[in-house]
Amino acid sequence: MSATPILSSVDSPISGKLQLAIPPLLGASVAELTAWVQQHGQPAYRGKQLHDWIYHKGVRSLADISVFSKQWRAEVANIPIGRSTIHHRSVAPDGTVKYLLQLADRQIIEAVGIPSDKRLTVCVSTQVGCPMACDFCATGKGGYKRNLGRHEIVDQVLTVQEDFQQRVSHVVFMGMGEPLLNTENVLAALRSLNQDVGIGQRSLTVSTVGIRDRIRQLAQHHLQITLAVSLHAPNQALREQLIPSARPYPLEELLAECREYVEITGRRVTFEYVLLAGVNDLPQHALELAKCLRGFQSHVNLIPYNPIQEVDYKRPNSDRIQAFVKVLKQQQIAVSVRYSRGLEADAACGQLRANKKS
Repeated sequence: MSATPILSSVDSPISGKLQLAIPPLLGASVAELTAWVQQHGQPAYRGKQLHDWIYHKGVRSLADISVFSKQWRAEVANIPIGRSTIHHRSVAPDGTVKYLLQLADRQIIEAVGIPSDKRLTVCVSTQVGCPMACDFCATGKGGYKRNLGRHEIVDQVLTVQEDFQQRVSHVVFMGMGEPLLNTENVLAALRSLNQDVGIGQRSLTVSTVGIRDRIRQLAQHHLQITLAVSLHAPNQALREQLIPSARPYPLEELLAECREYVEITGRRVTFEYVLLAGVNDLPQHALELAKCLRGFQSHVNLIPYNPIQEVDYKRPNSDRIQAFVKVLKQQQIAVSVRYSRGLEADAACGQLRANKKS
């Protein structure tokens, strides 16, 4: 597959300046697309038209852009825009929709559309599979295949938006994969979602288990996004039990890097904490967590465990959950409980696994 490269630049992908080329056009800025059409012998104004057709009209093939001449459309018809196909969709009783999306290489990923009053949130994947192997999470059980390109991340948002016939208001990078192991494409997707799709940075959330130095690197871009760190334990020993990949990155170092993030960006950090009955949900765990976060510009999101077939962890009962919340509040820690949507369709937090449906 050949395509004239989009002009490149050494600037950050979030900056909005010209980027390194990726053959699919989705994810490219107006400036990139303008340069690309000019390289193909078209006038500069065609770049803005192409941008509009890709991001607002949802075109899936250059051959379908009627404002372009038939001759030119025929010349570039084989250059991919970069859209996926819906392989399967399932709807939960609460209206949450889980999508299995088939990519150009036939890999399958999952995305989730979560509607609520006046909002439509999309949970996007950043990798095919996940290498982090969290013990309670379905995604890591299937292993890791590859990173997603920027077009494959942006496509998930456009696909959900088109299916719901409703504008997406929020995007959370909490699907399959570890975003900070795919930083270049995640940054490029963040730029595109903000500047091309039109979603405000403060409505974008990137979740990470924590990769050494990557949070610090992310801070240098001075984004207004929300950073969510998947903590799940108040000490290193328990964290290693739940997240084997956390062994080389001590909790103290992770928290120090998060504090740097707050200092550099002025943005608080959200800490995600999955509550597992009898494992990490005791009052002493809450006290230990509070000690870790005292004086921290942060917020704790407690997530009652969503069951998967491979392990026998249990969700704590409501009394245990509220007792944990009470301890944190007594210790002056900002906290809320997030009951995941889409549980009945295996679309809730920790349940994404990209099983192929027939």
